[in-house]
Amino acid sequence: MCGIFAYMNYRVPRTRKEIFETLIKGLQRLEYRGYDSAGVAIDGNNHEVKERHIQLVKKRGKVKALDEELYKQDSMDLKVEFETHFGIAHTRWATHGVPSAVNSHPQRSDKGNEFVVIHNGIITNYKDLRKFLESKGYEFESETDTETIAKLIKYVFDNRETEDITFSTLVERVIQQLEGAFALVFKSVHYPGEAVATRRGSPLLIGVRSKYKLSTEQIPILYRTCTLENVKNICKTRMKRLDSSACLHAVGDKAVEFFFASDASAIIEHTNRVIFLEDDDIAAVADGKLSIHRVKRSASDDPSRAIQTLQMELQQIMKGNFSAFMQKEIFEQPESVFNTMRGRVNFETNTVLLGGLKDHLKEIRRCRRLIVIGCGTSYHAAVATRQVLEELTELPVMVELASDFLDRNTPVFRDDVCFFISQSGETADTLLALRYCKDRGALTVGVTNTVGSSISRETDCGVHINAGPEIGVASTKAYTSQFISLVMFGLMMSEDRISLQNRRQEIIRGLRSLPELIKEVLSLEEKIHDLALELYTQRSLLVMGRGYNYATCLEGALVDFPRNLAKSVTVE
Repeated sequence: MCGIFAYMNYRVPRTRKEIFETLIKGLQRLEYRGYDSAGVAIDGNNHEVKERHIQLVKKRGKVKALDEELYKQDSMDLKVEFETHFGIAHTRWATHGVPSAVNSHPQRSDKGNEFVVIHNGIITNYKDLRKFLESKGYEFESETDTETIAKLIKYVFDNRETEDITFSTLVERVIQQLEGAFALVFKSVHYPGEAVATRRGSPLLIGVRSKYKLSTEQIPILYRTCTLENVKNICKTRMKRLDSSACLHAVGDKAVEFFFASDASAIIEHTNRVIFLEDDDIAAVADGKLSIHRVKRSASDDPSRAIQTLQMELQQIMKGNFSAFMQKEIFEQPESVFNTMRGRVNFETNTVLLGGLKDHLKEIRRCRRLIVIGCGTSYHAAVATRQVLEELTELPVMVELASDFLDRNTPVFRDDVCFFISQSGETADTLLALRYCKDRGALTVGVTNTVGSSISRETDCGVHINAGPEIGVASTKAYTSQFISLVMFGLMMSEDRISLQNRRQEIIRGLRSLPELIKEVLSLEEKIHDLALELYTQRSLLVMGRGYNYATCLEGALVDFPRNLAKSVTVE
């Protein structure tokens, strides 16, 4: 999963080297989340240069490789000191485009780096936005959905109706055009020493550190409607708003530092005083003052955001309570299933949108049958969802083990739709089955956890399950995310079926409560552990089930630990 870290020092002198070290350390704290590339954006000039510019350094691979690359930049003086500076950093887990420097974050608005942004999440309408921006003459260099955000804020800035429009107003306008899930942090040459961050569906928190007294412990939420009529008034009252008691700052306009991150593990070594942003919050820092506002007000809104104290230690966050990756991944399932659904399932309108299948939906609905193909755990995910897929799509569904499918020389036709499920996207038998079906003219759909993999590249369309990297040999969270992805496909297919609406709503309600239900099961860990130890002493174990539970039995039988590994099954 992607990781966000950003650091602002206001009236706290820091050399460029110290800023680099802070940003790199923040990214290293997020390495456990998994990633394929990393990047930073900092001010690229010293105080003797009047015209500011932003320096981007991005690198495929580990944070260590990025750290080494930073010190190879001859154009940057590491000793130059900044009294106020804002730097952003990001680790990327590829979702749009293969892992590469150009696809990694921060993404930029233009070659002059006027606006840069880091992003967690998925923008589902980025293709429409990209098409619009290209029609306006904006050129794209990456395959990412994030670059669309950077280009969009540049478009809004270029077409502003007043010269003194605020940074946060630009961001307000941008996020009103975005669909999907996001956590965003923006930096711009036009607003030096300022930061704007916002979120919807992806976590984002802000840490505050100062040796001086803070102005407030409760930051009031400011509301305003971002329309053409009131933009000038917003800009005119900007300084008054920043100087008001509605902002968080160090009393007396003293030194203060702000840390932005997608996870507390990147902040806790700097401060345990944090503000957790809620969906559609827009946090702006200018002149050392943090304000939080929203475009729309709802009855359920909390009128303020409290500064909270993290009751945890850095060592506890990094080590956790897990003795094995597999155990850790089992306990990540409440988050992983949520990530699979975020930006795709709208629980308010009972609608589901899988952006990767949107353009092919009509063709899929006209098909004669669905063929779902996989190996091992992925095959079991297909078995588990066959019943609900047949119910929701009202199409015959064949579930095939890839190796057996190839051995039989199975008939495949042009009006078939074939799904290929693989966590890695590189499973050999599944790839061969994919090419077999493509040769016969069938529409192919990939369901993978790895962007840029062979299956994701070779299929006509697909779904990224967003489960995050899975290190444990036995699949856990990828299996549940594959299951949910296929169910979401069935829900999207049945959206216009009047007779199925009650059933659809029942399933969607179940999906909404799923993360909490998984947490309830995980709370029984000790009882399950004791039962497992008791069963382990038996000579054999027979697991039986039917219907939905049959696939669970198959998946359980897939894991077989020899008796002599009893004391080491939880050791990496």
